[in-house]
Amino acid sequence: MQPSLWLALAGAGILISFTPGAGAINTMSNSLNSGFRRSLWGILGQQAALVVHILIVALGVGVLVASSPVVFNVIRYAGAAYLVYLGIRQFLHKPDLDQEKAAALRNEPGLSMFRRGLWVNLLNPKAVVFFLAFMPQFIRPEQPLLPQYAVLAATVIVIDVLVMWLFFAAAARSFQRFTRDAGGQKVLNRTFGGLFVGVGILLAAIH
Repeated sequence: MQPSLWLALAGAGILISFTPGAGAINTMSNSLNSGFRRSLWGILGQQAALVVHILIVALGVGVLVASSPVVFNVIRYAGAAYLVYLGIRQFLHKPDLDQEKAAALRNEPGLSMFRRGLWVNLLNPKAVVFFLAFMPQFIRPEQPLLPQYAVLAATVIVIDVLVMWLFFAAAARSFQRFTRDAGGQKVLNRTFGGLFVGVGILLAAIH
């Protein structure tokens, strides 16, 4: 990939990663509940989903998803329902100042956070459609495809990990003072629960 083309790809990747969405909300929620460092597990799960999306588009299956309303809508509504479920669960979560229970929450298994991050991004068919429109701009069909897709995937993933962890997860640390009392926990739970539900509704409503 030519340096000028890669710079354009990196710039687009940065803009995309900074766009708030379900992944950013999930990252901030993990950072608040399990800590800044351990929120990386959820971010890695989200990147695994990005790899799947890129593979889907590279193999041509993305055309099927984009052109089949039934397939697209099944995935779209499943993703929306999952986000609404996460939101309601967090919205209804009761504040708990018990230190042992708080420690258990902060020690949520990394695999659990990874799996949640995977599903948050995987159940988003708009990501497939987006990559279907986005990737061809940076792929030159007359050149070997595998190295180009590898560079594209590595660039997008590295940028997204850095933005999610060093911006969104780090930003959530400023809210941690609210977790010290029941009122603050309640506000945070309802805020992030409402955000998850809102993104889920938007995913279901916007065509």
